[in-house]
Amino acid sequence: MHILLVASAFNSLTQRVLVELHDRGHTAGVTLALGNDDALREAVRRHDPQLLVAPMLTTAIPEDVWRARTCLIVHPGPPGDRGASSLDWALQAGAQSWGVTVLEAVAGMDAGDVWAWSPLKVPPLAGKSDLYRGEVADAAVDAVLLAVERFASGKYKPQPQAATDLAAGWRPFMKQAQRRIDWAADTTEAVLRQLRAADSQPGVRDELLGMPWYLHGGHPEDELRGPPGELIATRAGAICRTTVDGAVWIPQLSPWREPGTGAGSLWPSYKLPAVQALGDLLRASVPEVPAPLQLPDTRRTWTEMRYSEHGAVGTLNFSFPGGAMSTVQCRRLLKAYRFALTRPTAVLVLGGLRDFFSNGIHLNVIEAADDPAEESWANIHAMNDLVEAVLTTTDRLTVAALGGNAAAGGVMLALAADEVWCRDGAVLNPHYALMGLHGSEYWTFTLPRRVGAAEAQRLTQAALPVSARRAVQLGMAQRVLQAAPQEFGDEVARLAAELAAAPDLAERIARKQAAREQDEAVKPLQRYRDEELSHMRRNFFDAREPHAGLRSAFVRKEKAQHTPPHLARLGLAD
Repeated sequence: MHILLVASAFNSLTQRVLVELHDRGHTAGVTLALGNDDALREAVRRHDPQLLVAPMLTTAIPEDVWRARTCLIVHPGPPGDRGASSLDWALQAGAQSWGVTVLEAVAGMDAGDVWAWSPLKVPPLAGKSDLYRGEVADAAVDAVLLAVERFASGKYKPQPQAATDLAAGWRPFMKQAQRRIDWAADTTEAVLRQLRAADSQPGVRDELLGMPWYLHGGHPEDELRGPPGELIATRAGAICRTTVDGAVWIPQLSPWREPGTGAGSLWPSYKLPAVQALGDLLRASVPEVPAPLQLPDTRRTWTEMRYSEHGAVGTLNFSFPGGAMSTVQCRRLLKAYRFALTRPTAVLVLGGLRDFFSNGIHLNVIEAADDPAEESWANIHAMNDLVEAVLTTTDRLTVAALGGNAAAGGVMLALAADEVWCRDGAVLNPHYALMGLHGSEYWTFTLPRRVGAAEAQRLTQAALPVSARRAVQLGMAQRVLQAAPQEFGDEVARLAAELAAAPDLAERIARKQAAREQDEAVKPLQRYRDEELSHMRRNFFDAREPHAGLRSAFVRKEKAQHTPPHLARLGLAD
């Protein structure tokens, strides 16, 4: 079936639906709904699709379009739920179960007949964006695929929603007044619910050190205490703020501004690590309280990374907001990796958590730097140092465990490991071109080694997402793990233990050592690095290159004016 995806942005869910449809033999195109109804109509005319599916839509499909063709809307709520802030209300209320509904477009918002829906469990500690990319995306794909199957049969009659249910299920757009935190009265649990219901977007508006900010993300702290509302500690760029009965960690901030203002402000308008965002406002008396790399399982605190051991398996978990890794984060992770190499293990797992594995260098931190080109250069070197350390590990097997998505240098970090294990549902974007970059992280060695030179060129130039299953078919990954996001870590641990106990483990390690020596003799890793960086230096420092403008637009979330060409031609005959 030929399906046209209509979305307000080519976001994670739209990418997930696209690759899942492709994996099942459908052809699919993408058009972005950017407020130009005529452009949408023209895309429908060119594609002449059998079905339209809208995975993420913030504007209405024109009436003449949905009256002429079946248009299915993905709504992140169970049948009867309506409104643009569905997940926000669910998380704020502490819902333990939720759902995703695929319904037909009609004049009323989320009021159409139901083609399919899928329930989901809400994990207790997940924020909105993590939940959206995990359990919500899984449920959305299940519901979309069932709806597509039902539509293709020509026999299924979608179920109307009762008027009483639609009236009762309407939830208004959640405003900042309804997200407000009262630090003098709210418990830690209440504060975390507010923060998690707004973690990535829009954030919770609050006042901090005399300035208005949006708070992004929230994690519990089980030991540090102080007067309610006070900043009492920092850790790896995050700030710790006290509640009436505990404290929470807030990793990121962005400044609030009056609508229509922003130019000339001393503070960048986008999210940054909280300590960096506050800058000189943060008193020197607020201590940095690092967390040990090996934290007991019983601790409830925030840390970017932790190391654990079970028998012959070492696991280095890491999780960075948005998957972005700044220069200092890369260096911290490299230090942790080097520690892991001192331990007597036979298998070392990297990642293994739900949500993002890595998206490469930290464009927001780079954009905010006094000299973005120099910070870019430092960041790519730090990323390369980390990838090189993984590539040159020859005394044990390494596994990159991707519980969520990865892109650009984050994909190449995974490919540096001996094996790549992806959760079914992880989406990989093994390319740099959309940001005007040649790319580094030794991709010119690792990607062709796995998929062949021709396929490596196609992947990096097409700039399209790849599903976990397709990654295995291409040779980018070795395993697809059928596990819910919350269960991924346990499944990785089980398989890693099996790998460590395999009778041919010593032989595999010996073959790995020999292969590394042979590869180094043919072409040293340093040559790959130097060649890649010669391109990257031009991308970063040459004012004629497009990267700086593309980075700025990305960081500031500037709205696209049209569907990008590489998406507009998807699904169309040559």
